[in-house]
Amino acid sequence: MRQVVHIIRKNDLEKEKIQTLKLELDYELATLFDAMTDESEEDINKSKERLKEIHQQLGELNALN
Repeated sequence: MRQVVHIIRKNDLEKEKIQTLKLELDYELATLFDAMTDESEEDINKSKERLKEIHQQLGELNALN
């Protein structure tokens, strides 16, 4: 029974992490858009790096559908 509860909790945590990452993805895309509008190369590069990190994390969680 404990194993079942552990598996359920793990799945719930993964789903929560995926939802959080998707929200971060949306926010970072908006940030990138603003940086592109302002033509700020530094902010553009920061956003691109963060987007790469989010993409990698989502890939590790098999959430890229």
